[in-house]
Amino acid sequence: MPLETFPFEAERYFQTPEAQVDLVTDAWEAGDPAYLTHAIGIVARARGIAEVARATGLSRQALYAAFGPKGNPTIGTVMKVLRALEMTLEIRRAA
Repeated sequence: MPLETFPFEAERYFQTPEAQVDLVTDAWEAGDPAYLTHAIGIVARARGIAEVARATGLSRQALYAAFGPKGNPTIGTVMKVLRALEMTLEIRRAA
């Protein structure tokens, strides 16, 4: 009997604003651009891509492409999406 599998939807596990901020903060502090864009994409999907698209003026397709597995968003796109998600990144001197 074959094993039945289901797609993993990480956004289901990041429903609260606190969990979403923790995820993006962890990604930022890790210093891995791919992890950061992946984390922002998870939060955008958790909040609703259509709503984020409306708030940023970007299309849903552009958001899926920018924050998908092969995405490489511009800093402008990252800033727009973070603003729409009511998040900011803090820059401070490294210890």
